[in-house]
Amino acid sequence: MSESMLSHRIYYVWKRNLVSYRRFAIPSFIASLGEPILYLIAMGIGMGSYMGLVDGMPYLNFLAPGLLVSTSMFSATYECTFGAFVRMKIEKVYNALIVTPLTVEEVVAGEILWGMTRSMLSGFIMLGVLLAFGIPNWKSFLLMPLLWVAVGFFFSSLAIIVTSFAPHFDFFTYYLELYIMPMFFFSGIFFPLDRMPAAVKVISHFMPLTYAVRVSRSFIYGNADWSVLLNLAALIIAGLFIFYWAMHRMKKRLIK
Repeated sequence: MSESMLSHRIYYVWKRNLVSYRRFAIPSFIASLGEPILYLIAMGIGMGSYMGLVDGMPYLNFLAPGLLVSTSMFSATYECTFGAFVRMKIEKVYNALIVTPLTVEEVVAGEILWGMTRSMLSGFIMLGVLLAFGIPNWKSFLLMPLLWVAVGFFFSSLAIIVTSFAPHFDFFTYYLELYIMPMFFFSGIFFPLDRMPAAVKVISHFMPLTYAVRVSRSFIYGNADWSVLLNLAALIIAGLFIFYWAMHRMKKRLIK
């Protein structure tokens, strides 16, 4: 079956992961939200008390939209790296699934769909945290899920590609430390990009999180325009290419 012939059976992969996830949902939520909440308090409130307005708003308000979308990125990334590797290598779930009518492409698509779900769940919880701080307005509830889907799709697909190359758990350290974390710090979450060195500005254009942060700020503060649609479209179109590459790479890993 080709990638263009994916069927409803990807739902069964997604459901299998959901049932398994229920056993440790609360600890997982706490772990995934602990770091962004720490950044929100330590930097948004702590360091923000020493800073003036940033782009015409308090620093906490400037920081919050970026942390909101990065939480979704981290959830999708961890789910489709460490989580997917456990299911593939340790639990042998993939081997069991591909001897059923499910194809490799459907297994991979189901995994990515699950990564997108985790991305959205984390996003909703983080949005609740921001509401407690009085940051978003009601429009965020209508628009942010669109961004979480795009972010979850992109970073879940990218993480599956990394997993398809991974010989062991330590391999993910390179991906996280050399790509995800630098992108987290230099995508405009913590400081305006127009105040960064020229080299950082250029590099930021090649970081997908940069586009997601721009969209998040526009959605949170209700100032969306056509440039926001272009940023969102760039994320989705790039995600489609990575999605097909992820299915191709994982098929080569599982079927030798």
